[in-house]
Amino acid sequence: MTKLTPSPLANSPGAAELSQWDRMHQLHPWMAMEDWRSYDNMLMEQAEGIYLQDANGKRYIDGPGGMWCSQIGYGRQEMANAIAEQVLKLPYASPFTNATEPSALLARKLAELAPGDLNNVFFTTGGSTAVDTALRTMQYLNNRRGLPQKKMILAREKGYHGSTYLAHSVTGKERDKSQFDFETRLVHFLPDVNPYHRPSEMGLEAWCDAKVADMEMAIAKIGAENIGAFIAEPILSSGGVIVPPPGYQQRTLELCRKHDILYISDEVVTGFGRLGHWFASEEVFDIEPDMITCAKGLTSGYLPLGACIISDRVLQQMSHLGEASTYTNGYTYSGHPVSCMAALKNIEIMEREDLLAHVRAVTPQFQARLQALRKYRIVGDTRGMGLLGCIEGKAEDLEAERQLGAKIDAACEAMGLIVRPLINMAVFSPPLIISSGQIDEMFDILEKAIQQVEAEL
Repeated sequence: MTKLTPSPLANSPGAAELSQWDRMHQLHPWMAMEDWRSYDNMLMEQAEGIYLQDANGKRYIDGPGGMWCSQIGYGRQEMANAIAEQVLKLPYASPFTNATEPSALLARKLAELAPGDLNNVFFTTGGSTAVDTALRTMQYLNNRRGLPQKKMILAREKGYHGSTYLAHSVTGKERDKSQFDFETRLVHFLPDVNPYHRPSEMGLEAWCDAKVADMEMAIAKIGAENIGAFIAEPILSSGGVIVPPPGYQQRTLELCRKHDILYISDEVVTGFGRLGHWFASEEVFDIEPDMITCAKGLTSGYLPLGACIISDRVLQQMSHLGEASTYTNGYTYSGHPVSCMAALKNIEIMEREDLLAHVRAVTPQFQARLQALRKYRIVGDTRGMGLLGCIEGKAEDLEAERQLGAKIDAACEAMGLIVRPLINMAVFSPPLIISSGQIDEMFDILEKAIQQVEAEL
């Protein structure tokens, strides 16, 4: 790897001033308001490969891969060139009245990569708006079908689907239900599917039976005639990389088919190679959903872009039922040509470098190093698939346990690794280009951090 050059802001008043302006004027996501203007976010200056570098010149392995999104890694010159060329050629065209070459090419490419008959792509600005589009599409469809009451959405506790109003409303992470309003009339949450929390005497097969029964009971209680969709991440990523028990996805899809409920697979995290396939729904979990939402790895985070991919079956019903109607859903930046060009270049790089095969090749090492951390007494569970991992900590008392994620993160950060703390958990999803040696480098730091925190406790 090329050595990163020192930042021009390193050890200069410029870095301190930028941090001050950030504190005074920028409201960050998930900011604790009692710490408003007293927080100290890391000021990142540049990046290359799997590494970030702060304004003081310190280098870090990017354990979270940005925000689950940096597939091809940082500093790709050909990505910069493709983006710049498209900016000069055509930076924008209204998606309400125009098509562009990048958006048409990308729509065709996504239709080829998606499973089954998911051949119709609606471009959005990110994952939240892709989820909103999927849910609104369900509402539109059932209005067209003359079923205006069939709008309830089944979702899962610990699931995360975004920050827009509808996406937030179907998000089941209890810590996200803070002081913001969300729509309670449209959603029913199914109980926690995390196998780690099952009774000690219960096996995985029985746990799967119980979780499927939860859904069956919800359908019986609410009435299938009132339920429009079930939205589910194949792996509940932000909830703590929760992998449902084997067979759960197929059996819940069967319930949806039986009761005329749309199955929406939220692949914002698991899509584009994170589990070694373009999409995890069919290749990993053997399901063909009615809609797939994606974002993040679609452009490797180089530019914002999301998509809702809709099956032919759903679109044909929308097109051929009832009187003439307009699909009045859209965004100013739907199909943005520069973002679409970034996605096309990202997919081209992934195909040329065979990154999906690389992920499948290094996954056993990644997961073996992860599972080996169970030997520490403060580690209650380790779980993951592909290049997704989570450590769930345990401690003698609840207060100490709630601090574990932050303590592990701080210890890692001091040694040059960033992980994402979630209460008593630390999660990670490094760039897909990570090498075997870098996986060991990452887990060596993580293990030392756990040892340090365990000794402190």
